[in-house]
Amino acid sequence: MMAEMQLDVMRPGCPAEVDTVAEEIPVAFEFNGISHTVMLATPRDLKDFALGFSLTEGIIERRGEVFDIEIEEAAEGITLRIEIAGGAFSRLKERRRSLAGRTGCGLCGAESLQQVMRDLPRVTSNEVFRLSALYEGMRFLPAQQALQQTTGAVHAACHVDATGNIRHVREDVGRHNALDKTLGALAGIDAGNEGALLITSRASFEMVQKCAALGYGVLAAVSAPTAAAVRLADKLNVTLVGFLRGSSCAIYTHAQRLQESVI
Repeated sequence: MMAEMQLDVMRPGCPAEVDTVAEEIPVAFEFNGISHTVMLATPRDLKDFALGFSLTEGIIERRGEVFDIEIEEAAEGITLRIEIAGGAFSRLKERRRSLAGRTGCGLCGAESLQQVMRDLPRVTSNEVFRLSALYEGMRFLPAQQALQQTTGAVHAACHVDATGNIRHVREDVGRHNALDKTLGALAGIDAGNEGALLITSRASFEMVQKCAALGYGVLAAVSAPTAAAVRLADKLNVTLVGFLRGSSCAIYTHAQRLQESVI
């Protein structure tokens, strides 16, 4: 399926013109033939989405527990058929939940507080990261947001390395989905957990949780964090940065990781 569509629109006092809008369709996740959840998402980079979601939700513990990912398109949406190891599937059945995903909230449908407040270990990485690398990454990111440039309706997430180079830019109508896609792309190449993650949205509780689940120590957002995100980042040893714009930002937690230069 296409990630965008074109249609004629009318603007008061102007002739009709062609506009491009982002697609938002139901994407169903099935694990070993069992339905798990449905998310509204942009139909692009879906294998990255499947892998990233499986990892950040704790359904699998490592990339090798996913044996196969099949994408099945139908008139009503897309189904991701994910084959996982028996041990992972047994764990999933024990903590299984039924949720209906929303683009604005990644926690809709959780059945208990324990499912929301996952018991994650603190991030162990002590990598010192230059602030200038974050500024460089955010400066170059808009040029690689192809879908945002044409539709103006999607979020992006990416990885930035110590020199400011960005890679694995992924876009989606859902900010959580964009981050899952980027994390899935990184896991697919066994990239480790060095570097920082950039997001073109606010930093919410679950965004911090997803980064910490994969061991990333720096999450930087173009907008503000929530109070819950700040508390969780502090608890899990994640450096949380907000309002990353131009050559300025606000560092909310664990500022010791960020330096203007590394000595």
